[in-house]
Amino acid sequence: MKKMKFLLSSITLALLYATLTSSIQAKQSVQQITISPKISQTQQQMTSHKDSLEYLTSDETTFLNLPFSEAVRVGNMLYLSGVLGNIPGKKQLVPGGIKAETKQTMENIKRILERHGSSLSQVVKCKVMLADMKEWGTMNEVYVTYFSKDRLPARSALGANSLALNARVEIECLAIVNK
Repeated sequence: MKKMKFLLSSITLALLYATLTSSIQAKQSVQQITISPKISQTQQQMTSHKDSLEYLTSDETTFLNLPFSEAVRVGNMLYLSGVLGNIPGKKQLVPGGIKAETKQTMENIKRILERHGSSLSQVVKCKVMLADMKEWGTMNEVYVTYFSKDRLPARSALGANSLALNARVEIECLAIVNK
């Protein structure tokens, strides 16, 4: 009798194990079927974004032989590289300190934006890097004159140990592009 109960218990456990295993395998198959369309859709989205990716430059920056793009366009967003207050087409800063450099930096940004289908009014975010944070107020005096008071872009500012060409200020921007 004990052998019979043991045998029945063993058979019951084996059937239970087989049922659970089948159930788990069935669930995994359903998950694979459900996940596959999501992967395919994601791959399609990546392909469409890849198709709208452009690395942009101009004669001005190509001539300077810089190791980066002037801007990168992804869809309707334009990502500008950091911009200095250099004389256009030269690796030379404008003289006159932080005010003059900020003015030239903003003029350079304006030119780059317009060259690639945007404008200062479409800037949504800027990052300002200063060689000396004590010049933040002076830089702001010039910076704010380039934007409407009711449409100031989001912004970060940070102090840097040193900037390219020993610049006082470098600004990078994100802007919307009209297609």
